[in-house]
Amino acid sequence: MLPFPTYMSSDLKLGTSYRQILEISLPISFAILVPQFNYLINSFFLAKLGTGFIGISGVTGVYYLIFSVIGFGLNNGLQALISRRAGQDRTGEIGILFTQSIYITLIIALVGIAFTYTLAPFIFKSNLDEPMYVKAIGFLKIRIWGLPFLYLYQMRNALLVGTNQSKLLIYGTLAETISNVVLDYGLIFGHFGLPTLGFNGAAYASVLAEFIGMVVVFGIIHINGMNKRFNIFMTWKIDWASIKTILTQSAPLVLQYAISITSWEFFFILIAHDGQLALDISQFMRIIFGFFGIFIWAFAATSNTMVSNVIGQGKNDLVIPLIMRISKLSFGITLLVFFPVIIYTGNILSLVNHDQAFLALAIPVLRIVSIAILIMSISTIWLNSVTGSGNTLINLSIEGITIILYSIYVYVILEVRNMSIVWGWGSELVYWTSILIMSVTYMKSGKWKGKKV
Repeated sequence: MLPFPTYMSSDLKLGTSYRQILEISLPISFAILVPQFNYLINSFFLAKLGTGFIGISGVTGVYYLIFSVIGFGLNNGLQALISRRAGQDRTGEIGILFTQSIYITLIIALVGIAFTYTLAPFIFKSNLDEPMYVKAIGFLKIRIWGLPFLYLYQMRNALLVGTNQSKLLIYGTLAETISNVVLDYGLIFGHFGLPTLGFNGAAYASVLAEFIGMVVVFGIIHINGMNKRFNIFMTWKIDWASIKTILTQSAPLVLQYAISITSWEFFFILIAHDGQLALDISQFMRIIFGFFGIFIWAFAATSNTMVSNVIGQGKNDLVIPLIMRISKLSFGITLLVFFPVIIYTGNILSLVNHDQAFLALAIPVLRIVSIAILIMSISTIWLNSVTGSGNTLINLSIEGITIILYSIYVYVILEVRNMSIVWGWGSELVYWTSILIMSVTYMKSGKWKGKKV
């Protein structure tokens, strides 16, 4: 483990050069990359337990993702606020915003835990067969206890990225990932003197890893003196004005991400009706989206913070050229990284599963996913630019319209017409194209200018 660095960038006002974009986005990319490797390793471990466990982990994973993206929405809203204050040289307000966000996230975490124990069993029981239902609910009742640690861990993104300290992201990420891999191996199979817990061992491992990651992150904040510079934890008094500001900015994003992932859970439930093979293939495609979306989400976070910071400096004329630069980098790097998958689709899938039935269905699905990911590499940049502009209600409107189109498409294709999952995954083309058209239209309209946050 690398020693904690004790330096801290002093300049909080950002430029718009390609170099500045890469300085922010590359550390974020690494912070996203490492957990994706961890996710792949976890899937490999679960595959060793037998057929069906990867598919069940897909259903439970999307459920947990619904709650995790609520924290992601709060993180993005808070990040835009912190970036705006940094651009305005109002550093004293950064720590107050960060501290108040902790109260908000802990309350939401308790609601998520209560929901999982009371209402989630009814939802899953009506949509899954009995063996799958028992495994899924048993797993989730353990996994959900990691939510408070995850939320506090996510808030570090807003603070570190929003204050131009993205280089520090890797330390908490490494701590969480290494501990998760070790604990996964130990608790699933009973190694290192740990009990053999099978599928549920992955849940315990994830909760413990999120706790470790949270501890490391807050240690970094303390060691680097960020708490003093930005007045973090200087007072624990509830500041209702700051809470209102955070919720006004973040609530539309929380709802946006929750709706988005809920629609994905809807998609996975419909896919489950086509059998275990379709579900396993779709879970693999979800992994593909996560792994090859690493740079995309890093550039998206960069777009959010840089747009907000530049607007805070009063340089509105630089916003669109900045978004164009980030979009070019995102598309170019995604194409470069994803090119082998596009060319050698069959060979790569053969490394995962040699079964001919799997390959016959998975190859055309992956080709559809490839096109969707390239569109996504631009769409997410423009959508997160809307976030950085401070108009998060527009984000919610864009997402809402898109989800209606997406849900109608998947229901008609998979449930009414009973068509192949190849056509079902065409929904990703519908989704990302709709996001791109509406986000570009809004940002180029200039209606975001003059928005106060």
